[in-house]
Amino acid sequence: MLKETLENLIKNSSSLITIQEIAIKILNNQRISVNEACELYHHAPLSMLGMLAFNIKQQKSGDKVFFNRNFHIEPTNICVNNCRFCSYKKPQGDTQAWEMTMDEILHKVSQYKDSGATECHIVGGVHPDRDINYYGTLIKEVKKIIPGIVVKAFTAVEIDYMIKKAGISIEDGLKRLKECGLESIPGGGAEIFDETLRNKICPEKTSSQRWLEIHKTAHQLDIKTNATILYGHIETIEQRFEHLNRLRLLQDETQGFNCFIPLKYRHENNSMSQIGETPLIDDLKTYAISRIFLDNFPHIKAYWVMSGLETTKLALQYGADDIDGTVNNSTKIYSMAGVSGKPTMTVEQIVDAIKQVNLIAVERDTFYNEIKIYND
Repeated sequence: MLKETLENLIKNSSSLITIQEIAIKILNNQRISVNEACELYHHAPLSMLGMLAFNIKQQKSGDKVFFNRNFHIEPTNICVNNCRFCSYKKPQGDTQAWEMTMDEILHKVSQYKDSGATECHIVGGVHPDRDINYYGTLIKEVKKIIPGIVVKAFTAVEIDYMIKKAGISIEDGLKRLKECGLESIPGGGAEIFDETLRNKICPEKTSSQRWLEIHKTAHQLDIKTNATILYGHIETIEQRFEHLNRLRLLQDETQGFNCFIPLKYRHENNSMSQIGETPLIDDLKTYAISRIFLDNFPHIKAYWVMSGLETTKLALQYGADDIDGTVNNSTKIYSMAGVSGKPTMTVEQIVDAIKQVNLIAVERDTFYNEIKIYND
């Protein structure tokens, strides 16, 4: 029925013939190019993008929307990098800076011992004095407190710094972290892969090639990872979808990415604040075309902490099939950039939000194994 509606919309559309041709390719499950993605962004009706993306989402996961029970640990926001878009980093001595001790971190973990959480997500600033041995010990101690927890930890940028500091290879560094209990890597630090733009907004940060190499090596070691993009700042649409293309090429090679997460630039309290934020229509186009373009990614996540619950529910109609998890007010990354409200939702609230858009809530683990289906 949906395919018939789409075909009628395409046939009756006043859009450019190229849009009609691209849409037919998508309906026939054919891969689109970066140029075709840009053409869709600039000229396709939003309603068409939504239906095309939702059709693909249904092919991959039906009416299911995934979430998990998780919490974040952010050991420090002191960082060696100076990204222009970042509201999170604070210098040592600043009233908003923190540097949790190992005991403080483990005390926080212990508070979730009987919470039912299945994932501990650890990310933070790239601290100049903490090395791979420190973070390896941290993982081990977390697993002692909650033996069954999956530790998803450290962006490629954090991993890059700690293995360079140790003077070892990417492979040896990741092997060491895996031996300590690392099971998955989040997708942060990707930002925008275009190096010219990267040099403008995050010049000290790990290069795009190095980011991809770290994730590729993780996949080869059977460590599943996620991928992100930071969109809505000074990038061009072409740069946005070329970023997705590089992710798609790596996924073709390794099949190691679990999901893709579009992250919207938030403008408060950073040195790029004057550019403002991109509108909702851009968010929805980005979700939809990400779902269409990344044909080899099993899941697209609408991270509710970043986008807010109402935009997240809309994103579920534009290709997203995951909204992250309970979080439990354990992250400050987006609240420091101006996102209002405390980042916490109960399982009941998540399930209710998914049901409001007539989809089926499914509790998952980090690797998308289904724990419980809420279909009553």
